[in-house]
Amino acid sequence: MKTLLPKPRIQISVIIVNYNVREFLRQSIVSLNKSLRDISSEIIVVDNASDDGSAEMVRKNFPGIRLIAMEVNSGFAAANNAALKIAQGKYLFLLNPDTVVQEDTARVMLAFMEQHRDAGMAGCKILNPDGSFQLPCRRGFPTPWIAFTKIIGLSSLFPSLKIFGGYNVTYRSTEETYPVDAISGSCMFVRREAYENAGGLDESYFMYGEDLDWCYRILEVGWKVYYVHSTQIIHYRGESTKRSNVDELKMFYEAMHIFVQKHYHSSPFTLALLRLSIVAVSWAAFFSSLLRPWRSALIDWFLIDGSLILAEFVRRGKIFAYPSYAYPVVYMIPAIVVIANLYSMGVYTTRKMSVSRTILAVGSGYILLSALTAFFKMYAFSRVIILISGLFVMLLLPLWRLLLLWTGKRSVHAGLLGMRTALVGTDKKARDLLKKLRATPQSGYEMIGFIGTTHKEVGEEIAGVPVLASIENINKAVREHRLSDIIFAPDSIPYSQILSVMSHTYESGIAFHLVPNTMDVVVGKASIDVLDQLPLVQLSFNISKPVNRFTKRIFDILFSGLLLIIVCPILYLFHFKKPHDPLFSRLIGVLKGTYSFVGPSLESKMSEAQDVFIGKPGLTGLAQLKGTQHLSAEEIAQYNLYYARHQSLLTDGEILLRTWFKNWRSA
Repeated sequence: MKTLLPKPRIQISVIIVNYNVREFLRQSIVSLNKSLRDISSEIIVVDNASDDGSAEMVRKNFPGIRLIAMEVNSGFAAANNAALKIAQGKYLFLLNPDTVVQEDTARVMLAFMEQHRDAGMAGCKILNPDGSFQLPCRRGFPTPWIAFTKIIGLSSLFPSLKIFGGYNVTYRSTEETYPVDAISGSCMFVRREAYENAGGLDESYFMYGEDLDWCYRILEVGWKVYYVHSTQIIHYRGESTKRSNVDELKMFYEAMHIFVQKHYHSSPFTLALLRLSIVAVSWAAFFSSLLRPWRSALIDWFLIDGSLILAEFVRRGKIFAYPSYAYPVVYMIPAIVVIANLYSMGVYTTRKMSVSRTILAVGSGYILLSALTAFFKMYAFSRVIILISGLFVMLLLPLWRLLLLWTGKRSVHAGLLGMRTALVGTDKKARDLLKKLRATPQSGYEMIGFIGTTHKEVGEEIAGVPVLASIENINKAVREHRLSDIIFAPDSIPYSQILSVMSHTYESGIAFHLVPNTMDVVVGKASIDVLDQLPLVQLSFNISKPVNRFTKRIFDILFSGLLLIIVCPILYLFHFKKPHDPLFSRLIGVLKGTYSFVGPSLESKMSEAQDVFIGKPGLTGLAQLKGTQHLSAEEIAQYNLYYARHQSLLTDGEILLRTWFKNWRSA
C-alpha cells in the first residue's frame, strides 16, 4: 500500500503592499522569483487601491500570485495585516514593491533564521540605487536622548560617535551581523512564532512608525531583532509617496509621536520634545514657503551693496566716506531699483535662474540709477562709482546663478535660454503640441516631460519624453525636476481642473500657459507665443498680484464697514431684519476676510491655494450675474478664470453696479 507523504509546509510567505508603483512591483516580483527558486514559498500582493493598473498587471503576468485588491488605501499596516492573516509560511517576508532582491537573499535569510533560534525578526543590508548604504535598515528606538539627538541634528553631525549615532546605529560597521533595536519596514523577515506572540502591525500608524513599533513589541515578548550584512537588496526609496500627496516629514514626526506616547508614556520630556518638533516642522515649512521667493532677492541685495562698497574702494581707496545722511539712500535705493527690475522680468517668479534676464534687468536698472543722479544732486557723489558697481553686479548676479545651476547639475542651457517645461495631457493633441514645441527651438521651451491624467501613465514614454507624474502629484514633479513652465494642451483637462493644478503649485513660481479653444472667454489679452500659428497664452492673473489683492482687501474692509455702520441699521429698523439675517453674516464675513464683495459664487468649494488665483468667494460676481443655476460647472470655472485674469477695482465696481441694477429691476 502506497503511503501518502504529508504536503510540504510553505517555508516563506512573501508579502508586498503596493500603491501605484506598477513597474517597480513587476521588477520586484521578477527578482523575487529568482531568489525563491527551490524554496517552498508563496507571494501575496496587497494592492492598496492603486489606479495605475497594478492589480491588472499582477493578474495578467503573475497568475500564481495571491492578490488582495483593496477598495481603499487603508495604509501600510492594515494592508500587511490583511495578508498576514492568510499567509501560510513558516517565515513571513515583508517586502516593499520598490525593491530588487539579490538572488541569494531568500536563501541567506532563511538559513540565518534557522541557525539563530532566538531571532524573531531580521533585516538584511539595504542599498540605495546608487549603491550607497541606506541608513534606516538598522535603527535604535527613539528614547528621550536618541530623539533629542535626531531632532536637533547631532546624529547627522557626529554619526560615528556612539553617544550621538544611536538612531541609525551609524557608529557600528555595516559589514557585521548583530542584534539591533529595529530594522526597516521595507525588508522584514519574521518568524511566525514571533508574529503570533506579538501580533500584527499597529494600524494606528498610517505610514511610517509601524515597523519600529512591531520591532519593539517583538523584543518585548522575548525575541531578538537582527541586522544581517551577508545579503542585500536595492530599495528605490519613496516611490509610493511620490505618487501620493502625503506630507512625508509631517507623517514621520507624527509616527514618532504615536510611538513615544505608546511606549514611553512615562517620559513627559520626550513627549513634549516630539510635540514641539511637529509644531516646529510645520512652522518651518510655512516660513520657508513665505521666504522662498525672496531668498534670491536677499542674496542679490547683499551683492549689490557689497559691489557699491567695493566700487567706492576701487575709486577712492577708502570706504564709508559718504556724508552720514546719505547712507540709507546709497545702500537701499540701488538695491531696490535693481531688485524691482529683476522681479518685473520674472527672475524671482516665472523665470528663476534666468541669466539672460538677470543681465538685462541689471543693465536697465543701472541706466535708471545713473539717470536719477542727475535729479538728486545731493546723492550724486560719483557716477564712476555707479558704473564700477554696475559692472561688478553685472558679473556677480549672473555668476552665482550659473554656479547654482552647475552645482545643482542643472542644464545651463535651460537656465540661459530655455525653460524647463512639462506638458499637461498625453492624448493626440498633447503629442501634436510636443511636435510643434520641438519644431520651434527659438521659443525656448525645453521639454522635460508630460503630466498624465492618471497614475497608470507614470513612467511611460511618449515620443521619447517621460510621463513624470499624474496631476494629483504635480507639485512633487515641479520640485524634483525643477520645472519653470507648465503648458496645458488643448482639452487636456477641464478648466476647473486647470485651476486645481495651479493651486497645487502656487508657491513654486511656475509660469502657466494654455492653448485655448475659447481664448476670448478664458484668458482675454495676454502675452502670446506663436508656435506655427498655434497661440500659446501665458496665464497670469491680476488677482494674484500683491497690489491688487491689497487694494481689493482694503475696499472690502471699508465698504463692508460702511454698510454695517450705516445701511444695516436702517434695514433692521424698517424691514425688521434679524441679527442672524444672511445679509449681516455675509457682510461680517467680508469684513473678516472670509468672503469678498466680488468673486466666485459662495457655493464654490476652494482651498486657500485656489484663493490666490481666483479670489475668495464673492457676494456677487460674473457667474452670479449670469445665474449659476443655469451654468455648468465648466462654464462657472471659465467665468471665474476670466474674472481672475481681468480683476481690478474698476472691474469690481462695474460688477457691483450691474448687480445693483439687476436686483433693482427685478424688485
